[in-house]
Amino acid sequence: MNKRVVHPVSPVFNEESKILVLGTFPSVKSREGEFFYHHPQNRFWRVISSICNEKLPETIDDKKQLLLRNRIALWDVVQSCEIIGSADSSIKNVIANDIRPILKQADILRIYANGGRAYQLYNRYIYKNIKREIILLPSTSPANASYSLEKLIDIWSVIKSVKE
Repeated sequence: MNKRVVHPVSPVFNEESKILVLGTFPSVKSREGEFFYHHPQNRFWRVISSICNEKLPETIDDKKQLLLRNRIALWDVVQSCEIIGSADSSIKNVIANDIRPILKQADILRIYANGGRAYQLYNRYIYKNIKREIILLPSTSPANASYSLEKLIDIWSVIKSVKE
């Protein structure tokens, strides 16, 4: 019997946010570190800092400031679930996060999924409540080995083309 795990991290956003990036659920490392993409092999922070032309953030506060300066909101689709380790494929018995407070406080122009499982779960659990499309981006997870860092940066750079 798997134990239900609850998301330990609050969303990062403010009223200036224009882009919302949704992951699936924090990895074991991210749950331990109590922040998004905490595993050193996850390429999320390298991708975001590169497309924003900024240095790689080191602390949690640096990461939050990088996102906010670039009008990027960050959260996950899943509020709680049963999960084996960090495997998105094992996620079941999902309770989704309510992203409506972010949408009410910020003028979000586009919503992006960090990977196929986030995209799938968003469409299954959240779309019906808010009727906002989500755009699929390849996962920054180290498990997504078919995408080099350079290829991820190239594809993810679409988020910087969102105009206000």
